[in-house]
Amino acid sequence: MVSETDSIEFMTKSKFSKLVDAVVLEKRISYMDAVLHLCEKYNIDPEDSKKYVSTVVKSKIEVEAMNLNFLPKSNELPLA
Repeated sequence: MVSETDSIEFMTKSKFSKLVDAVVLEKRISYMDAVLHLCEKYNIDPEDSKKYVSTVVKSKIEVEAMNLNFLPKSNELPLA
């Protein structure tokens, strides 16, 4: 039987994205929290998680960040 820590060797962007979506739905948490949860569960350094995060998940994290005012909204004009 393959343990969870061994399965990280076979992790792909597609598998990681599916896991992120499943955690978001199951635990009703944000995408960023889901990524961090999976990093903790699979012993992945959060800095290294970028190679597993798909562009779809990145966009969802970006939208969440904009909604929380962590990032400027894309349709706003920058103040000079």
